[in-house]
Amino acid sequence: MSGISAPNPKYSLANGRFSIQHMKRKGVTAMPRPHSHEYVELYFLREGERVYFVDDRVVTVRKGELILIPAGRLHATASSDIAEFERILVNFDPLLLPQALRGEDLWFHRGGCRLFRLTLREQEHIQGLLSRILDECFERRPHYESCAVALFTELLIVLQRSEGVRQTEAPKHPLHHLVTDAAAYIRTHYRETLTLEATAAHFFISPSYLSRVFHRLTGFHFREYIVHIRMSEAQRLLSASDARIQDIASAVGFEYLSHFNKTFKKSTGLTPLQYRKQIQNRPGAAASFEADSDQSRQADRSD
Repeated sequence: MSGISAPNPKYSLANGRFSIQHMKRKGVTAMPRPHSHEYVELYFLREGERVYFVDDRVVTVRKGELILIPAGRLHATASSDIAEFERILVNFDPLLLPQALRGEDLWFHRGGCRLFRLTLREQEHIQGLLSRILDECFERRPHYESCAVALFTELLIVLQRSEGVRQTEAPKHPLHHLVTDAAAYIRTHYRETLTLEATAAHFFISPSYLSRVFHRLTGFHFREYIVHIRMSEAQRLLSASDARIQDIASAVGFEYLSHFNKTFKKSTGLTPLQYRKQIQNRPGAAASFEADSDQSRQADRSD
């Protein structure tokens, strides 16, 4: 299989609506920043182990497992105790698929990521399909794009039939529990005045320890994550309501409107009013907190 052994080429099909990349890495690696994608992400781990942080959840992906990340969902990956890994990464537009496979409720629990723990037979089947897709992309024979999408459709059918759909998550490392709980705590209390010291005290650990492990597994510094949560909620309120901007600022934890306006523009490149007008001019467009193109390129090298 020629495609599977190529040195990290990223193949893009269907005008960028489908991409696939195979990568091997040695040594400890982590994304410089969390990021998101326009399309759904599928990550199949052939060897090793990786730690995913998706919103407020830490998930360990092990050899032979597969994780799906919804479009627009901020996430990051980092090394676990097993530094060396090999993965195949796919980003795809669900509209490329048959109608029966497009529904998000088929793939995601309450809008969150989904981890598939596969039997050995299922792993071999999925690995074979991904290898064939890579070969089609490498060889570029007539109708290779249609063939690649057809093979990927078969892969998703395998997942739908998989026992992994019904399996529960394996026990987490204690650090993963800690970071997941801390992120959930921030999501619950982001409207309040949150400090690293007070949050660490809530979990009976030192501030320096919480700061270190939180950044290691999420890619965010503690304060940055609070800002991210507040800005995400502000975007939702700006796009889904006609509330005054001053009221929205207060609702997401800002005492002063000027501070909210400055923080929002730094995060999105737009003032709150500009953002609302832009959303209103794009009916049906989902508000999302997306990373810029430089972050996406970094993610291609780090996932």
